[in-house]
Amino acid sequence: MNIQDSKSTPLPPFNLEVFLAEWEFKSPFHMAASDIETLPLNQLLEKASPQEQKLWQSLQLGYTETWGMPKLRETIAQTYKNISLNNILCFSGAEEGLFALFHVLLSPHDHVIVPTPNYQSSETIPLSICQCSGIPMEYSPSSGWSLNTQHIIDAIKPNTKLIALNSPHNPTGFIIPENQLLDIISVARKHNISILSDEVYRGVEQNPSHTTTQIADLYEQGFSLNVMSKAYGLPGLRIGWIASQNTKILQKLEQFKHYLSICNSAPSEILALIALNNRHSIIKDNQKLIKDNLSLLKTLLAEFPELIQWHTPLGGCIAFPLYNGPDTTEEFCQKLREHSGILLLPPSVYQSQLNTLQPQHFRIGFGRGASFKEGIKAMHKHFNAFYPEFKA
Repeated sequence: MNIQDSKSTPLPPFNLEVFLAEWEFKSPFHMAASDIETLPLNQLLEKASPQEQKLWQSLQLGYTETWGMPKLRETIAQTYKNISLNNILCFSGAEEGLFALFHVLLSPHDHVIVPTPNYQSSETIPLSICQCSGIPMEYSPSSGWSLNTQHIIDAIKPNTKLIALNSPHNPTGFIIPENQLLDIISVARKHNISILSDEVYRGVEQNPSHTTTQIADLYEQGFSLNVMSKAYGLPGLRIGWIASQNTKILQKLEQFKHYLSICNSAPSEILALIALNNRHSIIKDNQKLIKDNLSLLKTLLAEFPELIQWHTPLGGCIAFPLYNGPDTTEEFCQKLREHSGILLLPPSVYQSQLNTLQPQHFRIGFGRGASFKEGIKAMHKHFNAFYPEFKA
């Protein structure tokens, strides 16, 4: 466990975004993407009901409600069990929701527990406000990734205010089992600790039986974060939300949002409404795409079994394999990029004050369409050229 103290420190560069800004649009084969192949606008509009078509055609390009369009919030609420539109606050993407929640909930005297590695905002934003403890995700060659509840319990302090979870987890694809989630909630309730649950990959689990109940449905001090970007494959809409039974905190978040985006894009809200009303078919298509891509990835890695070690992720469209080759993982990713135009996320992107994981893992994304298939071909050619000794 790595503990760092911080009081109102400046936010560091966002390593992942800095890296992607440099390479994402230069690399022919973007194999690090964290989202799923998106729908063209015309295909999404074809899914609209007559009422939604009318909303779209008569759209006024003015300000929208800070909370989000009521029809949109009603539809979002339908994705939960015990949540109404009054328990939903929309944001401009998930990033804005994270930023707002950490600043509304936390003070310099508080303490936060964060599993690592993680999406950088979940580490650096709370660390810029207060004390944080990083709880390492554990990797076993025989069973893959896991999260030890006892490590969370051991990290609790008298001033612990928040546990920030992420399931399905970025970047490992680990899903916290329902019984473990209930245990964590029980511990949090006992100590009066809030729980943030980043659930942006919920819906694209490899096995539907692994789908867990969302934290907002389970815990009165739980905050469910979701977005149209990941499981729905619509990042360009920039529509996210937080769901919670704690309406007092939601009201504070709404007031904090006045200093950020103020309100969401009117066209995006209607497009998100159309997508959510067609969520079952969209998710089904995305699940099939992921399944097909995973099959290609498994076939490639099985051909070079000693080069890369991995377990199929339980959810999401990304994985965090272990590289066993002759050079460092950083060099492995650099060689792929420079010689074959293949972009993976190297371990340096996940290095942080809280993350003590050995830098042998890299992130690969398998949610894109034709570009992923072409990337697999390029990766196969690269492995044959540079790592023939690892071929089965």
